[in-house]
Amino acid sequence: MERVRRSCGLINGIDVDADGDVSIMLQNLSKRHIDVLIDDHNNGQHWRFMGFYGSSYAQDRDESWNLLKSLRRNEELSWFVCGDFNEIMYGFKKNGGLPREERRMEAFCKALEDCRLMDVGYSRNWFTWERGNLPKTNIRERLDKGVANENWMSMFPEATIQHLVHSISDHCPLLTPQKKRR
Repeated sequence: MERVRRSCGLINGIDVDADGDVSIMLQNLSKRHIDVLIDDHNNGQHWRFMGFYGSSYAQDRDESWNLLKSLRRNEELSWFVCGDFNEIMYGFKKNGGLPREERRMEAFCKALEDCRLMDVGYSRNWFTWERGNLPKTNIRERLDKGVANENWMSMFPEATIQHLVHSISDHCPLLTPQKKRR
């Protein structure tokens, strides 16, 4: 797994910690994503996890959304996507700086809709990214999130993303504890 993390540029990026008899099988990867199938042999359930990184360049975001849509496969399989999308869904998910272009937010929401992915929700801090130390220059946005399809939400009905405190990066780490419905 370390080799996969290095090849994706995820040295300090994605960590999957599983209890019990769980298999994690790499499906595919690129510099923008890692896609794995998770099999829990304890209860016979399997689901798909994808770590995703949307382009930090606005002009390349459509390419990111096309990648996400191209990776949508089996609609019956539970699917969870988490990462830095580098885009917000709505204008109120940003504080400070210039407003986001409406069409960019709409393109992101449309990509999620096309993939039948919905926001999992979160707890703790509202924003996941921050830049600027002075009140006049401070910008905060919720760029990092977890989204999932209906099957995954049914499998983990109490799941939520925890926005942890950031110290080194301008992004806060995301924690996604899951308790399987029994």
